[in-house]
Amino acid sequence: MNFTYPKNERLKSKTTIGLLFSEGKSVSKYPLRLVYRIGEANQEEKIKIGVSVSKKYFKKAVDRNYFKRVLRETYRLNKHLLWDNLEESYSFMFFYQSKDRLTYEEINTKTIKLFEKFLQQVNKTTDSENKTEL
Repeated sequence: MNFTYPKNERLKSKTTIGLLFSEGKSVSKYPLRLVYRIGEANQEEKIKIGVSVSKKYFKKAVDRNYFKRVLRETYRLNKHLLWDNLEESYSFMFFYQSKDRLTYEEINTKTIKLFEKFLQQVNKTTDSENKTEL
């Protein structure tokens, strides 16, 4: 597994981000939230992910940037959970939504739990779709 976060995995398209917020589904594990949507067919990467920290909770840009770096790092180290278990391409927005200043280790464990919860939710919806097709 390649533990990198290259430019082609970063979510930068304003239209895709807009579609995420209008049509995307969400899964949460306090204080993290993952909004996801199945990607376009022409999407060259399996996963596109963006990271956000609210100005509402952290007024100083230094604090927001710190938590964005931590979120990107936890994604980078745990993305194998998603890559190994997804067949389709997905677009994600990854949020830190709390005033609480968790440590890196706490955020990392929450990220793992969040990805596992996401995979359960996706597998549950694909199983129900497969049953309706039969």
